[in-house]
Amino acid sequence: MAVETLDPVDRRLLKALQEDGRISNAELARRCNLSPAACFERVRRLRERGVITGYAALIDPGKVGRGLMIFVEVLLDRTTGDQFEAFAEMVRRQPEVLECHMVAGGFDYLIKARVGDMDAYRAFLGDVLTRMPGVRETRTYAVLEEVKSTTALPL
Repeated sequence: MAVETLDPVDRRLLKALQEDGRISNAELARRCNLSPAACFERVRRLRERGVITGYAALIDPGKVGRGLMIFVEVLLDRTTGDQFEAFAEMVRRQPEVLECHMVAGGFDYLIKARVGDMDAYRAFLGDVLTRMPGVRETRTYAVLEEVKSTTALPL
């Protein structure tokens, strides 16, 4: 995957959009010292090139019944292509799973999940996670405090 070449103006635009994805084109242009037409065109090109992949509302998890964040190490019983794909397909279907990463090291996947409380996590672990294809072992880490949480990439 090639790294995108971004000029300083593109970087200013991306930084501003990461801070406020709902900013108007006129305000974005003002903050980045561009004309509204030039700003609109640059943002359009960033979307077309796949640099900007989408926009989203950030929601307080506690206010929607998902206050407990859990990280889970998952070790599969076999490390074959079909086993990886079967596991990944099941993970994609689970609404509690926010992120799932195949990793190198002492386990196969690292999952980040959000649930309401420890009882909800226990149900997710027993009813869903341990029944996924090939799961041999899991290790759970409940988050006590989020020290830093951001969606903004350093540019």
